[in-house]
Amino acid sequence: MKKFASPVFFILMIVGLVGLLKYEDPGTDIKTGLHELRATVTAVNNDALVEMGTARIGGQHVTAILQDGEVKGQTVTGVNQLTGQPEMDELFHPGDTILMAVRIVDGKPTQARAVHQFRQGWELSLFGLFIIILLIYARLIGLKALFSFITSFYIIWKFFIPGLLGGGNPILLTVVTLTLLTVVIITCVAGLSRVTVVATMGTLCGLLLALSLTLFFGEKLKLAGMTAPFASMLVFSGYYTLDLLDIFYASVILGASGAAMDIAMDVAASMNEVLAKKPDITRNELIKSGFNVGRMVTGTMTTTLLLAYSGGYLTMLMVFMAKATSFTRMLNFKLVAAEIFRTLVGSVGLVLVAPITAILAGFILCGVKELNKSRN
Repeated sequence: MKKFASPVFFILMIVGLVGLLKYEDPGTDIKTGLHELRATVTAVNNDALVEMGTARIGGQHVTAILQDGEVKGQTVTGVNQLTGQPEMDELFHPGDTILMAVRIVDGKPTQARAVHQFRQGWELSLFGLFIIILLIYARLIGLKALFSFITSFYIIWKFFIPGLLGGGNPILLTVVTLTLLTVVIITCVAGLSRVTVVATMGTLCGLLLALSLTLFFGEKLKLAGMTAPFASMLVFSGYYTLDLLDIFYASVILGASGAAMDIAMDVAASMNEVLAKKPDITRNELIKSGFNVGRMVTGTMTTTLLLAYSGGYLTMLMVFMAKATSFTRMLNFKLVAAEIFRTLVGSVGLVLVAPITAILAGFILCGVKELNKSRN
């Protein structure tokens, strides 16, 4: 079957998706009616701040010149409320570009609150650098990968997360979302081909088996969804009826899905290349080659998962080391158990994807070859 032919198609789709991803009014908080505007800090007053080591509590008064909207150029003073949580609080200084929530009445700012440092510009610059390097190196494949990147974000942000917040079944939503993501991502990279069919089937079969293990061992380990970051904040925001445990399970499988797609694609593409170079290869020989490739890939990918999750909780591991926590206590600590569970379930899923993909590729790719022979 033909692969997508024209880069113009992807450019148009990317532009369309970027438009869809925009908020209805990106500069307005719909719930409060406050406009979120850039501002340059000109002065600060820290008299109301109380310092407690590295933490600060109290209010910082920030005077700034607004840089956006109908009130551009006007000066406003707003409060920056600090709660003693260094990971959340921000302290502003003159010259900083910040985001302010401003209430506007008759073209004048009447109320303001300092929110965050304005990081959006540099984030877009970094994303632009990523796009440039990706397109220079991968060219058309890079363009396809960019399209799948934006599409994946759209599916997660516009379908998966709203579905969870709406009280949908997290497991069912995960299965549907992963199916959509797998089809979109693999098809974008490999086009409409036999390799796409093999990689998609291998990924989904491995992830479904991993989901079964998640549900079984999750119950045995007596984990709770409250181990997930911001879970408490979500509950206190009014979402009391959400099944946070199933949402945690969903996050485990979603986190492992990207690596699973990588392995499935590596195995399927390698086997297709072997078949192209050696058309007379038998099915068993081709499957054996797929197993060998899968072993090499999973050997590094499982360690990649361990490093990724360890990096996310590096400070927690440092605390255990600093306090000389026993290995037994550390293993049974709920948060550690949740991350071990996440790592091992993801690793098992990766190991399962490789042989499943190799077997499917052996039958599908060799089946097409044998069909072509019979026709000739």
